[in-house]
Amino acid sequence: MKKKLITTWLSSAMTAGLSALVSFGMMSIAHAQTATESTPPAEPASKAAADSNAAPTGFWEGSTLLGDMGGLRPLLGQYGVTLALQETSEYLGNLTGGTRRGGAYDGLTQLAVGVDLDKAIGLAGGSFNVSALQIHGTSLTQRNLQTLQTASGIEGDASTRLWELWYQQTLLGGKADVKIGQQSLDQEFMVSQNAAPFINATFGWPALPSIDMPAGGPAYPLSTLGARVRVKPSDAWTVLAGVFGGNPAGSNTGDPQQQNAHGTNFNLHNGALVIGEVQYALNPPPENPAYQGASSGLPGTYKLGFWYNTQHFADQRFDNTGRSLADPTSTGIPKSHTGDYSLYAVADQMVWRPSAEGPRSVNVFARVMGAPGDRNLIDFGVNTGVTLKAPFNGRDNDIAGIAVGYAKIGSHARDLASDTAALTTPGYPSRSAETVIEATYQCQFTPWWILQADAQYFFRPSGGIPQPDNASSRIGNEFVVGVRTNITF
Repeated sequence: MKKKLITTWLSSAMTAGLSALVSFGMMSIAHAQTATESTPPAEPASKAAADSNAAPTGFWEGSTLLGDMGGLRPLLGQYGVTLALQETSEYLGNLTGGTRRGGAYDGLTQLAVGVDLDKAIGLAGGSFNVSALQIHGTSLTQRNLQTLQTASGIEGDASTRLWELWYQQTLLGGKADVKIGQQSLDQEFMVSQNAAPFINATFGWPALPSIDMPAGGPAYPLSTLGARVRVKPSDAWTVLAGVFGGNPAGSNTGDPQQQNAHGTNFNLHNGALVIGEVQYALNPPPENPAYQGASSGLPGTYKLGFWYNTQHFADQRFDNTGRSLADPTSTGIPKSHTGDYSLYAVADQMVWRPSAEGPRSVNVFARVMGAPGDRNLIDFGVNTGVTLKAPFNGRDNDIAGIAVGYAKIGSHARDLASDTAALTTPGYPSRSAETVIEATYQCQFTPWWILQADAQYFFRPSGGIPQPDNASSRIGNEFVVGVRTNITF
């Protein structure tokens, strides 16, 4: 009955919201441009769509490999349509540790179409976006590593799927906007801009929500129906809030990506996810590039947020009678908890630059989050790192960086490992936390082509799980190296 009420409420709210937005747009009460989206590690084409129509000055200097596509892009631009196509390919391999050694290729093709509805049909302040993913190759993490912090942000089941499908309306002269439809939360919530160059997925959509939320949450490569409002009361402050379907897969069993194989489940039958975030911009750069030197302060962004999911969550240690799940007399049915939640904070800060006009700068980031330890495999997570932009003269757009990701095993999951050692499997490893260190160098050869070298080292994969064929021996620490290339067409 509770799920039915939630479903009815979400559906009614979305329908009413869409009607209201269209009415606002038809009355032409807002004329501001759509706000810029943030970019996760996977560098989705939905972001690139906003800039892909820029006219190139030459093959090597243009923003896209295909330029104006024989006049197609300028023609579409007259009607407010932008087209973006991007290919990310990489090869990663573990030299030590894991359940097996070896390498794996994986790739991601992203297509996005955006429409400025003011140009297209005269709907002032309205915009429409649809994007699709074609995921190919093999997941090194699933095959060789078994880590909680996935080695690459583009890993996923091989498939062709819808990613996002939404309508956005700007209101109040650009001070607010509402987005409704199929959305991926890693585009706007919990984002750290300074963490974007890193390949490991935890520096994009962090390991805590990826492991604790049903189906990994509404984040690449899944999305879910919902509505999001953004309000900008001043240049420094931004407030984001939204309500979304609680499970993007539509099922709590099996592989979530196979349960929603093509991204078209449009599920509202598994509870609700409520999320909110407050952002503060310190010394924000001026909107007009001509005034870049006007402020001498170092820019930064600070965020506080939370999420709450209304579904039921299984206890990580006790069954429905209070016995340990490791007890041979256990029913094997975990105790159920109503709801799950997390609090998080994100900080991005430039800490040094020799001049306001030059490209060189040092930037740091930190992201910390926590969740209840009884119903979550991860109850505490931290990401932190530093990047150096323009590390060498003449390499203005290159980025070098080093970062650390830490995922602490929840208290009940740690206790369950101890129970297993005491009750059924002597020598079963204890669990504590997984830590990954990543060093990367991103070389931008042209505006449309990036080549990146990467190295990652994992300590205690999955916090210390045993080898598949030896329950008394942990999976060894892992050293992963690889290369990624990204081309914007």
